[in-house]
Amino acid sequence: MIEQDFEQGWKEAMEKMEKRFEQPIDLQAALFLIGLNELGQGPRRLNKDQKIDVIHIAVCSLLEPFGYYVFEGKDKDGWPHFTRSETLPKLSAQEQERLMKESIINYIQEW
Repeated sequence: MIEQDFEQGWKEAMEKMEKRFEQPIDLQAALFLIGLNELGQGPRRLNKDQKIDVIHIAVCSLLEPFGYYVFEGKDKDGWPHFTRSETLPKLSAQEQERLMKESIINYIQEW
């Protein structure tokens, strides 16, 4: 993705989420909200471990189109489970952030 297109896409994705949720959104908040959307269980209280699991759901869901994860199904409690299908390449923190942001841009465009 060309840098200018990437920056514009990220800005538009965050504006769309901020408008929907009526608050500022950063990368971590976007991951959490996407995870909640993928969980699909509506409003509820989550403990710390469940919040981490929600972010993991987001990461798996976002990286699934790249072939890194495969959706296996939901457990008896309705939580989605994924299997890693391909080893993620070694990426710097900056490259990881870029990959997640590009994935979020693609995800938000489909909303």
